[in-house]
Amino acid sequence: MTEVFGLAQARKTLESQPFSRLVQARVTAFGDGGATLEIDIREELHQQNGFLHGGVLAYAADNALTFAGGTALGPAVLTGGFTIQYLRPATGRTLVARAEVVHAGRRQAVVRCDLSTVDADDGSERVCAVAQGTVLPVQ
Repeated sequence: MTEVFGLAQARKTLESQPFSRLVQARVTAFGDGGATLEIDIREELHQQNGFLHGGVLAYAADNALTFAGGTALGPAVLTGGFTIQYLRPATGRTLVARAEVVHAGRRQAVVRCDLSTVDADDGSERVCAVAQGTVLPVQ
């Protein structure tokens, strides 16, 4: 049976992660098989060419996948593994990682995540990466 775990608890869990505080990530949606994380894009998160570092994208995918999986499996979950495909350089004002459970069983959830950046001028979103992974209950 899945323990009740809402947006407030998801935010508390994210805040308890030192690395999440470092990148200033926030959970903006949680529940019904999905989760959304956002990170404001700042200069200190860039790589040498001025784009958001791929490690920040991978971090956001990892956490969004796991939080979404937690909506199906309960709060005691970990990422079992994931792949990420970088589609274009990430530029803009905000990174948005939206994850959704594709399939959930008792022992794992398969989750997909689209990562987009929000344009600083007009607020439009542009997909910059996609990820898919498995989320496992902690045993």
